[in-house]
Amino acid sequence: MSQRHKVFVSYHHANDQSYRDRFERLFAHQHDILLSQSVRIGDINENLPAERIRQIIRDEYLRESTVTVVLIGTDTWKRKHVDWEIGASIRDTRYNSRSGLIGILLPSYHLPARGLLETLRDKQTENNFRKYNPKTLPPRLVDNVNRGFAKIYDWSDDPCQVQRWIHQAFNRRNRIVPDNSLTGFVNNRSGTEWQR
Repeated sequence: MSQRHKVFVSYHHANDQSYRDRFERLFAHQHDILLSQSVRIGDINENLPAERIRQIIRDEYLRESTVTVVLIGTDTWKRKHVDWEIGASIRDTRYNSRSGLIGILLPSYHLPARGLLETLRDKQTENNFRKYNPKTLPPRLVDNVNRGFAKIYDWSDDPCQVQRWIHQAFNRRNRIVPDNSLTGFVNNRSGTEWQR
């Protein structure tokens, strides 16, 4: 097996906390394939100004991480903090090196009734097809899937598979330049799909 990586998990705290807890329990504690760098509810005073919260996340959580995993539920794409965490993690700076990036579609993710569906075939497992509407995923993540920097996967409880995804993202982080050109969210978004 590959080495363990320091993983930051970005997710919708109100909707998907149980999946974040399950992800960490399975892969950080039970199977010991990653070191969690994640923010837990209550770790940061949510009454602080947004810029101070971002500074704490950047300096105390993202600085040591090498891969960012975005857990994607139905409303994850709407969250300004998810957008900011993706943007901060793929930025290569003097103090924070760039992290690899993957998205994992949670079992709670569902396809909207309308919209373009994309079908991707995972090269590792020929029969594993994933369908999703890219306009219901975080737009900065979609930009980086299109660039080849990031990948999208379906949820898996298989530690070997998840470890492989994380290690591949770690390896891609310095071989492919990410796309971080999207203007950051100022507020959370609403609606059924994002628009540029």
